[in-house]
Amino acid sequence: MKRGTIKFLGMLGLLLATINTSLYALEVNPLEGQWDMVVMKDGKELPSWLEIRHSGTSTLVGRFVYAMGSARPIAEIKATDGKFSFAIPPQWESGDGNMIFEGELVGDGLEGTMVYTDGKSYQWKATRAPKLSYVENPVWGKPIKLFNGKNLEGWKAMGAENQWVVESGVLKSAKSGANLVSEKQFTDFKLHIEFRIPKGSNSGVYLRGRYEVQVIDSKGEEPSDILFGGVYGFLTPNQMAAKAAGEWQSYDITLIGRRVTIVANGKTIINDQIIPGITGGALDSKEGEPGPFYIQGDHGPVEYRNIVVTTMSN
Repeated sequence: MKRGTIKFLGMLGLLLATINTSLYALEVNPLEGQWDMVVMKDGKELPSWLEIRHSGTSTLVGRFVYAMGSARPIAEIKATDGKFSFAIPPQWESGDGNMIFEGELVGDGLEGTMVYTDGKSYQWKATRAPKLSYVENPVWGKPIKLFNGKNLEGWKAMGAENQWVVESGVLKSAKSGANLVSEKQFTDFKLHIEFRIPKGSNSGVYLRGRYEVQVIDSKGEEPSDILFGGVYGFLTPNQMAAKAAGEWQSYDITLIGRRVTIVANGKTIINDQIIPGITGGALDSKEGEPGPFYIQGDHGPVEYRNIVVTTMSN
């Protein structure tokens, strides 16, 4: 074969490959992306989250976060003409059936029904999750003490019974009870927070009230997104930096847009990683808005102190 013919065939192959790639790019399903959801259940709006994406050339898969629990994989999403459905097994051994979702594109959003594990049907709506801007080399302002070490000023308990008390500069929850939410809301920030948990206990700090960083007795465990330092169900630390139960520990957390860095007990365990969506237990799914700090008090005893936040200078 002549050299000119070989060159022509090579260029033709490259052209066809380019055309094929372009055609494939045009076939992205409008359902794909990340969606902030609200499930209307028993008179309440439950924040949830859905991700839909390609696997291969035609199969749709995804992840789902309900109002509680961690992100769950969706093995297959069946979609036709803007309508779709998928099923998720129960996250805990409840003995109930699958959660079954049906939905469709309505304008710029999604709407549909959820058949819960008990067989009851509920409505849900979703909007496309916003892109959150990232600031390179931010200029930080002055640190602010979010906990004054004297009382609960600036915080409010979520629940009928408040078990939180302040003793000797320490914020204490001696038993499971109400969660605690800061009255101030934040967008991008640096947070320093210290905590102490007894053996076997569990808590968490929610950033903007939507993204939980786990506070849990985990020394000696393998790193996991549901253990110490993990962003619940999404981001796994690069090492287990937990101290023994009963010792004071610390997080230094920087959140800008969706990008988070977590330093635990002086070790960088998550470095500039993207949080894809809200975690279970979030206060809401309005990711484009500022939000408070939210401390779990319903999973066991825990103590906190030295809660300091720094925001960007205007």
